[in-house]
Amino acid sequence: MNVDRRTVLVGAAATLAAAPVLAAKPKRYPAWYSNAIVIDGLGGISDPYGPDMELRLTDRAWAESRMTGLTAVRDTLLPVGNSADSWEQFQKNLTDYHNSLLANPERLKLVEKASDIIVCKRDEKLGIILGTQDTAMVGPALDRLAEMKKAGVRCVQLTYNLRNLSGDGSIEPGNAGLSNLGRKTIERIEKEKLLLDLAHGGARTIEEAIAYAKRPLTISHTGARALYDHPRNVSDVAIRGVAEKGGVVGVYFMPYLAANMHPAGATLLDNIDHVANVAGEDHVSIGTDGGVLPLLIDAKARENAKKDYEQRKAAGIAAPGEGPDVFTVVEDYNSIDKLERLATDLMKRGWTTTQVEKLLGRNLLRLYGEVWGG
Repeated sequence: MNVDRRTVLVGAAATLAAAPVLAAKPKRYPAWYSNAIVIDGLGGISDPYGPDMELRLTDRAWAESRMTGLTAVRDTLLPVGNSADSWEQFQKNLTDYHNSLLANPERLKLVEKASDIIVCKRDEKLGIILGTQDTAMVGPALDRLAEMKKAGVRCVQLTYNLRNLSGDGSIEPGNAGLSNLGRKTIERIEKEKLLLDLAHGGARTIEEAIAYAKRPLTISHTGARALYDHPRNVSDVAIRGVAEKGGVVGVYFMPYLAANMHPAGATLLDNIDHVANVAGEDHVSIGTDGGVLPLLIDAKARENAKKDYEQRKAAGIAAPGEGPDVFTVVEDYNSIDKLERLATDLMKRGWTTTQVEKLLGRNLLRLYGEVWGG
């Protein structure tokens, strides 16, 4: 399936860094997990087993995807960055994704309202939530947001790592904050009942956008800056601000959680604990920023990771700490059953079943219902 989010992000033809781990035997999950709504608030789907450009998921990729227990995943329509033809690129990627959905009607379902996720759980389909990770393709043409909504987009991220006309991204040294156009963009996003996402924003952009927003919002994939001061992580002020607006902060499975860019599983758990303590148990979620399937880290994977890094660096979108030997996973949770194991490990720290169910999906389902309806 040629819609792998991060692959397309840098224009690579193959999967990001590795093929998924070889098929495992189906795991018998505890009843609470089997019955739970499980949502990855920012992830992606791919199929390394079929030929490039094939729209139909292979049976193996589909079977392994179902083994994860996921109910829905938000995927990204590109591009990011300030290219001259960003709107045209976006329209092409949108068409490609819809063609992929049409090629998998009994497996994938476009999510346009919160109740669609409940339907996906009932029908054993994987819900696909479409979003952007930039508004560079919108710029001052704010009517494009209405077009995007009509085409199935439900989440709009204000900036990526760089500056756009709405505000500064996370790696802009000026940290100039939200622009006047950014304020108008937020107004239009909210008018269209789209979900505003502030992930990848600069510190001032995030805090000013939270203050300006009138409706619940999200920072879909980030970490706690109080635990590691990295520009892709966010402050307690921002975490608390999102919660006070009724929003949700998602924690990612990314290298930016640790100074050495190789975070241990305990570091991920610490970040989830921290966000939950600051925001409250009703305002924390998971946004892995990775694929549905795990990665097999071998020689070929290392070669692909090096190419990926070089492309991101050349495009000017690489964040501090990225490198040729840095994989976009938390290796302790690089498995098909990662979300269930994560929840079980949080329970060992004192989390209740209800709290982990909120983390894994109920908080996002509530947020989507409040923002989109249904």
